[in-house]
Amino acid sequence: MRPIYLALIPVILSQSAHAWFRVACTLPLVQERVDPIVAPGANPSNHVHTVHGANHFAPNSTYDTLRTSTCTNCLVAEDLSNYWFPKLYFHDPNTKLFEPVPNGGLLVYYLNRGNGDKSNGGPGLKAFPPGFKMISGSAVRRARKHTPLEGSQAELAERAVEWECLRYPNAPGYNSVDRKTGFPDTDCEAGLNARIHMPACWDGVNVDSPNHVSHVAYLSGLDNGACPSTHPVPLLKLLYEVTWDVHAFASRWDPSKNAWPFVYATGDPTGYSWHADFQNGWETTALQNAIDKCNNPNDPTGSGITEACSFLTVTSVGQADKCRLAPVVNEVIDGSLKKLPGCNPLQTGPQDATIYSDNNCPSN
Repeated sequence: MRPIYLALIPVILSQSAHAWFRVACTLPLVQERVDPIVAPGANPSNHVHTVHGANHFAPNSTYDTLRTSTCTNCLVAEDLSNYWFPKLYFHDPNTKLFEPVPNGGLLVYYLNRGNGDKSNGGPGLKAFPPGFKMISGSAVRRARKHTPLEGSQAELAERAVEWECLRYPNAPGYNSVDRKTGFPDTDCEAGLNARIHMPACWDGVNVDSPNHVSHVAYLSGLDNGACPSTHPVPLLKLLYEVTWDVHAFASRWDPSKNAWPFVYATGDPTGYSWHADFQNGWETTALQNAIDKCNNPNDPTGSGITEACSFLTVTSVGQADKCRLAPVVNEVIDGSLKKLPGCNPLQTGPQDATIYSDNNCPSN
């Protein structure tokens, strides 16, 4: 069977306009309960992540260790970063078992956005500094808390989560975009496309913070606009896209009778806990050169053609697919499972979910 990544990437690429360049990542580097940002050194962490990027990903990975990686499953050689997000499972309404849902890889858009960009009259964007980390979204969220478009940083964080139910031509809702932060309630014939916007403003001092959020901020319009005065350094804006093949399970549930049967590894059946992590592993000079010299509207670099930037080396899917990492957590996360890995009972909200440890786990 042709990998879903190869089958769906033309659809994904057509979704976002004005992409400056793209970092495409193939089949996962590893999937396991490891999180070097939220739970550094822990083995295991709370829930299963799908991880992409450099093969020195580890519970205690750092910028320096990532830069010694020997391969990456992403297609830009200068980028030895890691990108990760929660794994999606199908919760069979008949057997009550959990099964993993395949996805088409990860596509990361590196976007020149905001008033700080030179094309918008600003001083120019900065490359991510060594040691830089950030997250977007919340693993415990189960509902909206803020009025849409109010513009606070907390509301922007909610708005950063986007969904699209991809439909075939002539199907109801084809090409319509559902910007709700929760899951849909129908099958998505061409896949469930999830996006998340990352913060694009930095305080200029701290490469991380205790909550992994406070050192960064969102642009005032999320996809464009100004940085707050507290976070004056403008960065490239990252947008993650993942497309899950939920249609593979269409014959096993009935939208007229069953609730949406897909849940995150966090124990979330609502979709609101969609979140993503970024740990910088870029060769800083290459990224800064790409920012400064590869955004020309008069040549292909101004049209999101990564290969056109001489400072970036685009590798092949075949080469990237060879980069794999053995999990360090000894547990079964695939197949038919009676419960989600770790202690992640289903929690529907609307209140925030409770995070449990493996040693203090209520019954599902």
